[in-house]
Amino acid sequence: MELSERLRNVAVVGAAGKMGSGISLLLAEQIAFAALEDKAGTYVLSLIDISDEGLLGLLRYLRAQALKTAEKQINRLRRLYADRADLVENGEMVAEFVHEVMLHVRTGKTLDLAKDAHLVFEAAFEKDELKIDIFRKLADVCGQSTFFLTNTSAIPINFLAKESGLEGRILGYHFYNPPAVQKLVELITPTQCSPRLSALAAELATRLGKTIVPAHDIAGFIGNGHFMRDGLHGIGEVERLSGDVGFVQAVWAVDRVSRDWLLRPMGIFQLIDYVGIDVFQLILSVMRRHIPAPELHSDLIDLYLELGVKGGQTSSGAQKDGFFRYEKGKPVAVYDPDRRQYVACEPEGWCAQVEAMLGAHPDTTMSWKALGRDRDKDAKLRAYFSRVKQSDTLGCDLARRYAAASRAAAERLVAMGVATRPEDVNSVLTLGFFHLYGPINDYL
Repeated sequence: MELSERLRNVAVVGAAGKMGSGISLLLAEQIAFAALEDKAGTYVLSLIDISDEGLLGLLRYLRAQALKTAEKQINRLRRLYADRADLVENGEMVAEFVHEVMLHVRTGKTLDLAKDAHLVFEAAFEKDELKIDIFRKLADVCGQSTFFLTNTSAIPINFLAKESGLEGRILGYHFYNPPAVQKLVELITPTQCSPRLSALAAELATRLGKTIVPAHDIAGFIGNGHFMRDGLHGIGEVERLSGDVGFVQAVWAVDRVSRDWLLRPMGIFQLIDYVGIDVFQLILSVMRRHIPAPELHSDLIDLYLELGVKGGQTSSGAQKDGFFRYEKGKPVAVYDPDRRQYVACEPEGWCAQVEAMLGAHPDTTMSWKALGRDRDKDAKLRAYFSRVKQSDTLGCDLARRYAAASRAAAERLVAMGVATRPEDVNSVLTLGFFHLYGPINDYL
């Protein structure tokens, strides 16, 4: 059964979640376009979740995003609707495409909805026992020819396949958040995998406009294998600095350096907040369970969660408070676990003291945003990091230490066999985390 035929009946489990909703959107639009090009075919997309409220929100999301897609692809729609004399104005075609997207969608709370699916995408919460339970039930419900793609970002696929009895019919297809925007898909192929499934996964990525980076089936894969170690280094730096400068000041300083000195889109603690402190802890525990890595643990992360500080995002995408309290998406205070409260940044007080402690930024004209589309990015990065290398400020020292730790984490992934080559780690960090450069480089 080829991909085009399999797309006639697809299911998404965990469809209303943060990742599931994006995957659902990609598939809904892909199926709508396929149906317009193949008018004789019948296409069904079953979206399954345990939350009625979540499913209603998902339907609203699909409608809104399909409207935006239609407006952007109006020329394509003009070709597809060329035989429709009743569709003349752009607005009519846009409305008809939104209708087409929603026409093929079915929603429900039971896995029985996936009974006839040829392809099933799983995007449930990152817990071994939850995913295994889902896949065992799907193995009973679905036909023997059904293929399964799991969005797990950490759990080994061989483990899931063996525990659920789906050997040969499942692989890891890790979208990055948000799936509708991110170009990266981390592809994890288990020991036993149908060659047809591997080929189908590659073809699907092409259709969805995604770039595949292969990762070997070792817990955490490339993305989280690096992110966890990157985050733990930041936490270690805070613990190292806290005795001299104070905890709140140390968090602010390390986050500032990991963002502005390393020219990243977010500082490390804002990124952990974005993902969720609880999710960060969960991924660490998953990795420790499947690989001998007792160092993948943080007492500070445990403490934050014990105190009810979780980070993450609301259903609307707004940032929840974690290491930082946020106003309009920007950090304005740091949580102090000793005082059990947020300490507001004082521009003329302790925040100014942190800035003075770090020293002058190597080049204030250089930023992640400014360099994003610069054709001379590589030359400018080399010149910038040359200044970082030569400066004796605390900020530059922290930046050098962070860059070295990031590179070491990346090289370890290659040495462990998680990534086949350094370029794959660099691709995951640039495509999936929007870094300007990969951690394995010669800038420093």
